[in-house]
Amino acid sequence: DLVGGRITGAEALVRWEHPQHGLLPPGRFIALAEELGLIAAIGTWVAEQACRDTAGWVAAGHDLNISINASKPQFLAGDLCEVLRRALFDAGLPPERLVVELTESMLMDDVDRGMQLMRRLKTLGLSLSIDDFGTGYSSLSYLKNFPLDELKIDRSFIMDLPGSAADLAIVRSVV
Repeated sequence: DLVGGRITGAEALVRWEHPQHGLLPPGRFIALAEELGLIAAIGTWVAEQACRDTAGWVAAGHDLNISINASKPQFLAGDLCEVLRRALFDAGLPPERLVVELTESMLMDDVDRGMQLMRRLKTLGLSLSIDDFGTGYSSLSYLKNFPLDELKIDRSFIMDLPGSAADLAIVRSVV
């Protein structure tokens, strides 16, 4: 909150502490985790840890929400709602404190299934966000029907701001 000068939200981003290479960002290991079938388990762990940490921060008096990314394997497994419901319950975190970020490509690959998932997540009381908006092939007509709370414009559109007139026009249009 720039006006109040306080943190109102955070995003849980996993890192891997590799014994030889140190702290690795997601871009260095997520594809491997997906290939090995580990990404759903990692996603569950991240959700549980994010909920526990956020519950602690809220109990300490901080008024903030946490965002987590949902992976395509979690989406396809069909148990994402139960995983998140359980993580919230176990941590004692109110559902309105959790924002679930979905990628537009994940939703657009199976629009009907994506819409069903989003409705179930909203029924739990969660907020929904489209992550990396603008990198996929979504249609604005679909977006107006999705029960979204926010769009996160992909960084490729904001990296060159304000120097890129084309990027500035796109960002202004989206906003």
